[in-house]
Amino acid sequence: MADQSSWKEYEDRIAAARSAEELAAIEHEIFSRKSGTMTLALKELQTIAPEQRRTVAQELNEWKKKLEERLENRKKELASPSDESLKRDEAIDVTLELPGKERGHLHLIPEFIRKVEEVFGRMGFDIASGPEIETEEFNFNLLNIPRDHPARDMQDTFWIKSKNQEGRLLLRTQTSPMQVRYMQSHKPPLRVIAPGKVYRKDSDATHSPMFHQFEGLMIGKDITLANMKAVMITAIRELTFPDAEFRFRTGFFPFVEPGLEVDMRWRGDEAESREGRWLEVVGCGMVHPNVLKNCGIDPKKWQGFAFGFGVERMIMIKHQIPDLRSFYQGDLRFLRQF
Repeated sequence: MADQSSWKEYEDRIAAARSAEELAAIEHEIFSRKSGTMTLALKELQTIAPEQRRTVAQELNEWKKKLEERLENRKKELASPSDESLKRDEAIDVTLELPGKERGHLHLIPEFIRKVEEVFGRMGFDIASGPEIETEEFNFNLLNIPRDHPARDMQDTFWIKSKNQEGRLLLRTQTSPMQVRYMQSHKPPLRVIAPGKVYRKDSDATHSPMFHQFEGLMIGKDITLANMKAVMITAIRELTFPDAEFRFRTGFFPFVEPGLEVDMRWRGDEAESREGRWLEVVGCGMVHPNVLKNCGIDPKKWQGFAFGFGVERMIMIKHQIPDLRSFYQGDLRFLRQF
């Protein structure tokens, strides 16, 4: 007759069974009608002295119930494997390099955005994200953009059809709405960047209907243009070249005053650069007092700057890519270079 250690061994084998077939074999070994270990043990009760029979029978019945319960539970586990068993039994090494197969890598754009988050994180900036489908209120009105501004025209903006003309929806044309959203939900002083997709009706070698920007905002009590220029210069040199050539020039944006634009010098063959020797990469400036008021911030106490970098244009400068459309064509010959 099997002893306690034998039943415990069956219990361990049931727990370790890796398949339904293996479990069925164990069940047959224990409960088979003719040769099962438990079946034979119950038959042998007749040969045991009456004074011991009751105790042994009680122990056998307890083990019988326990093993049946273990078998039933393990059947359910094998029928619907847990996350842990999947990790253990069906793990896939996604880093495995197979002969003749090339290894995948991040696309240039998300890889660059990771670098942006790292660089600005070291300068104390938080990271925020917002909706790509925006309201006219956040995309234009609260940013001090007049109702007759050309940026609102159908030629520039992807409007979404809606019966509600008071709260019209659109695909955001810039990441600047995150300025408003962040200032409305956070108290100054603050520093934040907001990377994301933006949409405009434009397409050529340096423009795309969908492209990426990262918006930045810094608000404090003694923030000046000098602070803004220091952040711009640090970001440009960290994200492209330590000896990058760039220039600041005046520009107009309704949500900043004064406004500046930053151009970078093209490093490749000048015949390949569709905009010549210089390519605009950043629009920036001191946040307009009206925008601060719209966000519930007193412009007499607080001031700051905002900026918007074009991600694709920064990568074009860094890797001497003459045509922005190359990023979206999925040509492996192009992607394998990076």
